[in-house]
Amino acid sequence: MSLLKTVDTDPSFSPRESKALRERLIAGDPAFKTWAQDVTRDIHTGVWEATPGETRSIKGETFEFCHILSGVIEITPDAGVTMTYRAGDSFVMKPGFTGIWKTIETVRKIYVTVG
Repeated sequence: MSLLKTVDTDPSFSPRESKALRERLIAGDPAFKTWAQDVTRDIHTGVWEATPGETRSIKGETFEFCHILSGVIEITPDAGVTMTYRAGDSFVMKPGFTGIWKTIETVRKIYVTVG
């Protein structure tokens, strides 16, 4: 096993497809695609894509780093200020984060989760 992993931003294999959980759906009918590329214990790395819609984001004990490859999103932490992220932007959602994730334009991101 290599200790160096390149994240393929345009993977050739089929993604896992899913929809928003009913209890987290706020607006729209977002569809999600996940290309998991490296999974070891509590660390997951890959590419994720979502179509427009609005959902509740609840991180629980998970730390997540995101780098936006394409699209536009707005994230509003509970009792916080709305932040807009687009291609080239990076951010971290720390354990305990809760808020609203709104996909304005279909978004694709690299993710690394720990937890």
